[in-house]
Amino acid sequence: MRKPERKVILKRGKSAEDYFAYCEEVGCDVWGILMSMDSLCGEPVCLWLPDRYRKPDSSVYVQGVEAETEYTGPVPEGFDVITLPEAEYLVFQGEPFEEEKYCEAIDAVQQAMDRYDPSLIGYCWDGENPRIQLEPRGERGYIEMRAVKKLCK
Repeated sequence: MRKPERKVILKRGKSAEDYFAYCEEVGCDVWGILMSMDSLCGEPVCLWLPDRYRKPDSSVYVQGVEAETEYTGPVPEGFDVITLPEAEYLVFQGEPFEEEKYCEAIDAVQQAMDRYDPSLIGYCWDGENPRIQLEPRGERGYIEMRAVKKLCK
């Protein structure tokens, strides 16, 4: 999937590297705020930010919405705006799952991602762009996106 250059309106944590630590740091009301905002992909996203998008003493894991680069609308108090470049992503989607088994569903997809070798299709992982997680919803399976770039020849 090719994502265009876009803004991300996001809420940073302090040191969170995953959802549970993030909720402990910022609370669980962030998602509700994000759900009320327009998004390029139609829903909020969770991101693991590369260092270049992090502020000092802020978390790797954040939640936000992707917006058009021309977005000039309101930004909720305590949220930041970053601009991400156009990038290509491999989309990994697991099987539908029972809601109470979401941790296993996430783990299965992340293990598959870790084992996948994108050089088989002429790409390598792009650590300059964030990993993207969509809300784990049982009816569609867990979805995570990881940035790739073409291999140089």
